Amino acid sequence: MKKNLKGIATTIWIGNLLVIVALLVAFYLAGILSAAARNQPQPNAALNLPAGSPTRTPRATVTPLPQASLRPSLTPWPTPSPGPSVTPMKMPPANRQVIGYSVEKRPLDVYRFGRGPLNKLIVAGIHGGYEHNTVELADELIAYLSDHPEQIPTDTSLFILRDLNPDGSARAIGVEGRTNANNVDLNRNWPYNWKADWDRDGCWIWRPVTGGEYGGSEAEVQALIAFIDALKPGALISYHSAALGIFPGGRPDFPASIRLAEAVSQVSNYPYPPIDTGCDYTGNLTDWAANTRAIPAIDIELTNHRDTDFAQNLRVLQVFLSWRP
Repeated sequence: MKKNLKGIATTIWIGNLLVIVALLVAFYLAGILSAAARNQPQPNAALNLPAGSPTRTPRATVTPLPQASLRPSLTPWPTPSPGPSVTPMKMPPANRQVIGYSVEKRPLDVYRFGRGPLNKLIVAGIHGGYEHNTVELADELIAYLSDHPEQIPTDTSLFILRDLNPDGSARAIGVEGRTNANNVDLNRNWPYNWKADWDRDGCWIWRPVTGGEYGGSEAEVQALIAFIDALKPGALISYHSAALGIFPGGRPDFPASIRLAEAVSQVSNYPYPPIDTGCDYTGNLTDWAANTRAIPAIDIELTNHRDTDFAQNLRVLQVFLSWRP
């Protein structure tokens, strides 16, 4: 009986031992399989996305189209084509006088500011519609001084001839408006160093023009000569366009004109000495004024044929008004 019990106990113990060993083997095999599973490559692993996330399709590479070449067609002025239209400024009626008439009987208007004994004169529009921005500048200066008469020194009277060539201004804004109604360049018609024709090298060439039948042949020039002789200005500015700078009147040199040009150059961006194109300037206003009337005179060329350079020319005006021969 004891033998039988001992044999049964031994059998149970061996069975339990076998179960334990089987469980240990099972746990061991499960660990190996789990490690192997962890080492398998996962979906989307390269993007660090969790399993099951949708895979993104890479965007196609786009090669941009070459940018179109921008070639603005800018024709330097002067150009043989019509210029822009201009709306005239309404001018104040006060202090206006008519000093004569053009070939086509348009009035030559002069505006006066101040009542002092020292007279000074500004002339614009000698080339009419071709240099229309000089007329616009004159209108701006007239309007400004009408609002600010205190700018005129008490010993000075300033006269502004706004358009010496109203026939050219009325005919065209552009090259066709340069001459008067007789096809005369009014800045070639003054009776000093005058020529009916001249070498065109370095000069304006867009249309065939003349210096007139003789020096002082044109109604506009005759009217201004008579006005200057009556006024006896102490200094004169003739406005032109474009770009060449400040020209002191006088052939030979007139020292007072040079001093005036130097003073104006200090407050402006206009080239001085002026740009030399090689042109022979015959029969012009400032040479006539300097060499026949001893008037310090300068040509000022605006920057282009469009702008008036108003702010810059207010500084020029201040110097001009305070300048003494």
